[in-house]
Amino acid sequence: MNTSAAPTSIHGTERIRLAVYRGFAMTGHAPSVPELAEVTGLAPDQVRQELRSLHDSHDVVLDPQDRDQVVMAHPFASVPLGFSVMGTRALWWGGCAWDSFAMPHLLKDEPDVLVATRCPACDTPHAWVVGRDSPPQGDQVAHFLTPMNRAWDDVVHTCGNQRLFCSTDCVDAWVHKTGQERGYVMDLGTLWRLASDWYTGRLDPGYTRRDPAAAASYFAEVGLHGSFWGLPD
Repeated sequence: MNTSAAPTSIHGTERIRLAVYRGFAMTGHAPSVPELAEVTGLAPDQVRQELRSLHDSHDVVLDPQDRDQVVMAHPFASVPLGFSVMGTRALWWGGCAWDSFAMPHLLKDEPDVLVATRCPACDTPHAWVVGRDSPPQGDQVAHFLTPMNRAWDDVVHTCGNQRLFCSTDCVDAWVHKTGQERGYVMDLGTLWRLASDWYTGRLDPGYTRRDPAAAASYFAEVGLHGSFWGLPD
């Protein structure tokens, strides 16, 4: 695993966090426990302990059946959840519509990426070149099923149901077919703005996740509204 190790002066949890994220960014794959031990100089048992701490703080998501396996380190995923993201040097699984559109903003070595998916309602294939300068063109819409205050109840299910559809008609057809309640629908421009600055700094030392108040402020700034996002209607 050829990643840049974090300085040994950084505490163990942060060294593992950086190694996980940088490994995903460089290769498209989740680093294994032996790989993390090699790049950080920590013992495998300490690597496992730090991974569990990162899972508890919502910085990574571990497989409930195999706690050595990182399933998600947003915006990266090690399992297919409906999106592929192709750059010039790697191919990633996008954790969701949000995460897939976020990747070019986080991966500064990539001028843009090709995001591909299928409409969950009618199986029509879709692809967009997503960059940092402006949203991609298209009439498609994103549908988010789970409100933000319940997003971490089952985060893999939450991300697996942040999808892109041909139109609101396809959203309505999918909701009817699956028996789900309609969630939040946004256009591609709003999705791009939501993704653009959400993960800024995640590949750098000292990154901290937004607290609920800061997250709500960010959601409002990018044009979201309503109780789904913890905001006024």
